[in-house]
Amino acid sequence: MTHDLSKALTGISGILVTPYDAGGEIAPRKLAPIIDRALAAGVHIPVVNGNTGEYYALTNDEACTMVREVAQMIDGRAPLLAGVGRGIRDACALAKASAEAGADALMVHQPPDPFVSPRGTVDYVRAVRDASGGLPVMLYLRSDAMGPEGIARLCEVEGVKGVKWATPNPLNLARAIEAAPKDIVWVGGLAEVWAPPLYAVGARGFTSGLINVWPERSVAIHAALDAGNYVEANRLIAGMRAFEDIRAEEQNGTNVTAVKAALMAIGQDCGPTRPPSAWPLTERQQAVLDQFITDNGLKGERA
Repeated sequence: MTHDLSKALTGISGILVTPYDAGGEIAPRKLAPIIDRALAAGVHIPVVNGNTGEYYALTNDEACTMVREVAQMIDGRAPLLAGVGRGIRDACALAKASAEAGADALMVHQPPDPFVSPRGTVDYVRAVRDASGGLPVMLYLRSDAMGPEGIARLCEVEGVKGVKWATPNPLNLARAIEAAPKDIVWVGGLAEVWAPPLYAVGARGFTSGLINVWPERSVAIHAALDAGNYVEANRLIAGMRAFEDIRAEEQNGTNVTAVKAALMAIGQDCGPTRPPSAWPLTERQQAVLDQFITDNGLKGERA
């Protein structure tokens, strides 16, 4: 099946969790009902090996297994975006494995090395793209410190189709959009809460961890934003804000914790998170999450 990747990127990039079994090993097949529900709800592009998938807690072999298994479960129903990153050799090996698994595009995590240069990052992206055999690339920017011109140089690399903008700086996003090639798709990378201000300066689509738990709400928010109805979008966001507020606590260390705790609460146990992510939620955090689930009728959705 042929997918329109650029159009899909303007939708919801649903960042899938990585499930674990009772022994702490990855258990990809636990994702099957999560993926089925997300696609049925209208999520546009599932993402494996993203940060909500605890990418940095996985070995490269585990990440390769995850992309192979997720590609099989999606089975062509939607385009698959596969995260790659870390050291250049690991990134290239995972890019190759992702292409062989059938991924439609790569999401290249911004290198976490403490000595990163803008031009070195250009070389990194080129090498990763080449290792995949030329898959389209979405850049994942968690820092905009290289400035609009540095970001524009990255966007000029052959095969770069989009940018996941994950910094809370809408004005810097506007400057980057102005400097970069005009065919780049700019995606809000800070989930639903930040989607409206990023939309206001030119982003389209957004990433979501909520889709693991409540994809219908994510899709409704996207529809409102797509229609330019910011009042409705903000109303819908207010109804899931408590969930995102928990995720942002402890320096974002409960980001995945809240998602996996919610999955447990609604009958879809995907295991705990791996350190250094926080686990479990505190009693206060869990009480807020339980109230959120009750208020929105989510308990038992997948039991």
